[in-house]
Amino acid sequence: MTAAATFVDEKLLEKVPRWRNYLAAKLGFRNHWYPILFSRDVDEGQVVKAKVLGENILLKRVDGKVHALKDRCIHRGVQLSDKIECYTKNTITCWYHGFTYKWDTGQVCDIIAVPNSPVIGTRGVKRYPVEEVKNVIFVFVGDEDFETPALVTDVPPFFLDDDMHIEGYAYVIDSNWRVACENGFDALHIYIHRESPLVPNTQRSLPLGNVRREFKHVFLEAEGGPKGLGDATVDNVMTYEGRVEGKVVVRGTKMHATPEEAKEKRTTGTFMCLPGVLRVDNFPYKGLTQFEWYVPITEDSHLYFITLGKRCQSDEERRDFSHEFWHRWKAVSLEGFNGQDVQARLSLQKFYAKDEHWLEETLIREDKALVMWRELCHRHGRALQLPKHLA
Repeated sequence: MTAAATFVDEKLLEKVPRWRNYLAAKLGFRNHWYPILFSRDVDEGQVVKAKVLGENILLKRVDGKVHALKDRCIHRGVQLSDKIECYTKNTITCWYHGFTYKWDTGQVCDIIAVPNSPVIGTRGVKRYPVEEVKNVIFVFVGDEDFETPALVTDVPPFFLDDDMHIEGYAYVIDSNWRVACENGFDALHIYIHRESPLVPNTQRSLPLGNVRREFKHVFLEAEGGPKGLGDATVDNVMTYEGRVEGKVVVRGTKMHATPEEAKEKRTTGTFMCLPGVLRVDNFPYKGLTQFEWYVPITEDSHLYFITLGKRCQSDEERRDFSHEFWHRWKAVSLEGFNGQDVQARLSLQKFYAKDEHWLEETLIREDKALVMWRELCHRHGRALQLPKHLA
């Protein structure tokens, strides 16, 4: 158990009955699929460490397939990663007493110090289901008696489409995953991006905010698919001048001469789904889609797993997009634009790290989507990741 892992006070949970599970989900929701690494991060025969929802995991690629085991020997609880010993490609051996596990099943196949032990073949270390798609390695973090759902239930629509080519990068951020989700789905946080290098790079308009005439949100809650919330509000009045005491003190960016031009290049919408992944359409430019995950690591950190997708019909188009990602979008969008989101999360964490502060916020009418997201998580999060799972 990590020293930081704690339960939320029951009295606090009673004050938010419609999203109490969300408030309690400091370490995320278990029994879900999470991206953990990119395919390029695990070479053939390489053992790689990772942490998701507070659980220490080891991964290895064997004959092209990635396997994942809990990084803890069942004998005395030491971490296998403290001294990696892989005497055969299909096994990993604990450096302490020689308990040896199969990568594909987790089963104890040998104990070097006690070769005739009756434990051999009867016990094993926890094995995590793995899916590798779109050059992303997903791990299912959950209970062994829980029927593993299809990956499609935990990724946004479009991500798994055959023609969607994915490129991406990941960063560890020192804030809770919930803070990151709400930063990404916050309809007003565009204000912090007013000086982003992405704006002149793409020649796009960027308002300071908006005045909503209506609210329109779309829920996806059908069985067998992702559970999410889309912001489909389009009838907004964009705000391009910021005033304080009647004086214009800051201006947004208008790059388009006509409403038709602005409409053609504007971001068409956002969609957030469990277990904590945002899809932004036509971003960072028309024809691209950003999929970004906020993967819990500890109560105070998450993996910011950012990917861009483009529909490509040929190897040449895929190569061109890959070059564009690494030589343009990574710098101006993932770092220049999303780097401002990271700054906001680090500041938010100072407040929301205290459980009681979730009840001291002053949300306004335009924050409606954030509350709806919390309530959706309460309804559809499959299970809470609690300290007992780390013991």
